[in-house]
Amino acid sequence: MRTAAVLFLVSCAGPSAIRPDVARIGDATGWTVVHAESRVAVEDGKQVVKLAPVGGNRKGSNVGMALVAGVTCAEGAIDVDLRGQGEGRASFVGIAFGVADATRYEAVYFRPFRFRSTDAVERSHAVQYVAWPEHTWEALRAQSPGVYETAIVPAPDPAGWFHAHIEVGRATVKVFVDGAAQPALVVHRLRTDRGGVGLWVDSQEGSFANLEIRPAG
Repeated sequence: MRTAAVLFLVSCAGPSAIRPDVARIGDATGWTVVHAESRVAVEDGKQVVKLAPVGGNRKGSNVGMALVAGVTCAEGAIDVDLRGQGEGRASFVGIAFGVADATRYEAVYFRPFRFRSTDAVERSHAVQYVAWPEHTWEALRAQSPGVYETAIVPAPDPAGWFHAHIEVGRATVKVFVDGAAQPALVVHRLRTDRGGVGLWVDSQEGSFANLEIRPAG
């Protein structure tokens, strides 16, 4: 099902949790789907949403997002379960925050097809921070190699569900995977705008469940 625009806006990390209902992603009063198609499914007894960018896989980035209405994000914490397409397909799944529009946002995303690569350089691309439009993955990798992306240890199953806990601070972003005590990635934020928060995919379909946003203050 194609929807209009999913608006996931977060103020991240505080005492009150916001738990958007992914099963109602087709409800335009609660969600806005941007340049994407969405469908709801039940897997292992839980509601999940599958999000895919319009046009699918093509040369260059092809990003789709789903934003939560009425929530804006400056700082806070985001928890979500995600799943990509396994080792055989180059899927990219993550969370966008500080979203001004479809071309101006920050995001943390994962490359599941790199999680368990036998090549150490490819494994080092498992999780990525970007701040569009200036700080794309290409620009960051060229200017600051190994700073805004890293491997995940232990590596999740490339075809399975994994959990991400993202802490968005005033100056830093920290990413924890599958309940690890230590962050897999810690980066200096390249933009600190308040804006929307939501689900993010590039090129291929990604699956999401159990989204929780804890706004700061």
